[in-house]
Amino acid sequence: MSCYLKSHNLKQIKERIILGIDPGTSATGYGIIKSKGNKIELVTLGIMELSKYKDHYTKLQKIFERTLHLIDNYSPSEFAVEAPFFGKNVQSMLKLGRAQGVAMAAALYRNLPVTEYSPRKIKLAVTGRGVASKEQVAAFLKNTLNIAKLPDKLDATDGLAAAVCHFYQKRNGISETNYNSWTDFYL
Repeated sequence: MSCYLKSHNLKQIKERIILGIDPGTSATGYGIIKSKGNKIELVTLGIMELSKYKDHYTKLQKIFERTLHLIDNYSPSEFAVEAPFFGKNVQSMLKLGRAQGVAMAAALYRNLPVTEYSPRKIKLAVTGRGVASKEQVAAFLKNTLNIAKLPDKLDATDGLAAAVCHFYQKRNGISETNYNSWTDFYL
């Protein structure tokens, strides 16, 4: 009977594809993982290079379009995004918030559930230290996901870290802020 239960439980393991985004106005990092049970594997990671666009609104448009492109090409079932951190420069924080907002809008436009994580929560979930450096996060992800060569810009691994954090949190039944539709923002 235990053999039956084991094979029966294996059939219930659902495959998930998670898109993680680290929003930014110069570069927006992204990472996509596939999970099945307790195993994860890298699908892709990279950055949306935005520094070549001078106009802030064009940058926001590109984030929206490229996020839609990732969703349409990889069909994620879940979307994780890093929340803007509270810094000293209010204008920078507002710009990051806008970048995060248009990425979230793209996910919501494609009916993906959105979960937001603080930078500290992502670092803690990935490395075990909430104050880990970008380099430490990247090294952990390289080892965990057997990434042969890391990208030059660590914004990509920050996006990937958001996806990995989401995997760990959902596996443990924990998450931060979930949004399933536009009305979640208003209520």
